[in-house]
Amino acid sequence: MTAWQPGWFQTTQPSSGLLVVHSGQAFLSSGADVLFSADDPRIHGLEGDRHGLGQWQSQAVTLLELDAPTDVEGCSWQPLRPLMLQSPHALFKLMGYANQIGVWARQHRFCGQCGTRTFALDGQRGLTCPNCRLTQYPRLSPSMIALITRGDDVLLARSPRFAPGVFSTLAGFVEPGESAEACVHREIMEEVGVTVGNLRYQGSQNWPYPHSLMLGYHVDYRAGEIRCQPDEIEDARWFDLRDLPLLPPPFSISRYLIDLYRVERLGGAKPVLPD
Repeated sequence: MTAWQPGWFQTTQPSSGLLVVHSGQAFLSSGADVLFSADDPRIHGLEGDRHGLGQWQSQAVTLLELDAPTDVEGCSWQPLRPLMLQSPHALFKLMGYANQIGVWARQHRFCGQCGTRTFALDGQRGLTCPNCRLTQYPRLSPSMIALITRGDDVLLARSPRFAPGVFSTLAGFVEPGESAEACVHREIMEEVGVTVGNLRYQGSQNWPYPHSLMLGYHVDYRAGEIRCQPDEIEDARWFDLRDLPLLPPPFSISRYLIDLYRVERLGGAKPVLPD
């Protein structure tokens, strides 16, 4: 059994742990623990929306999204995204799922059709309007992520939002009316100005920023000189597989695409894409 299993349960059910967040930040105890015990006196009286998240180490865990931040001696607030990226994969998945559910619930507190306050459905993950009966469920946004290859060289880029020195694969959201493959060609041309071919699907990964389903590809370089898209790409260049820069975390699909291609070209143990 894995450390975390996603799920839904009524917020009135007993819960052994609480993940406390507010405006993209996580509340941590003095020991840098992400989860608070349900009977911890430091979180008694905190007001906010609660969402059942599933099982963490065989115990029920709930997301508590506060209406307003609070200060408690011995506790601190930390930005959720970097905290997630520095955590073990199972904890990353738990916090990523919590982030997606919290964002979805916060953005659908009121019906988009008539403006009435929505309420959680009993027995499923959904928010329904008592007036017009419109029901909203969490949605995923498909996106492509691709490693551009040219023999033993790969084209990697960095966004201004990346940690210093980190280069990664290219990614972008699928537009309405567009296939994933068409998105690969369009996004690569927009971001670095080159054409590609021979698209090879390699796997997918849920990515919680805030609700992406990443579809991963290896693609062959065809033509063009690198031209970085202003405001999106800070730097892009070719790297030899034997001399790569700082890369994304090992559990990310971007790192998987790079490691998989490196094994195909240079040999070694095939990497595993975490589920």
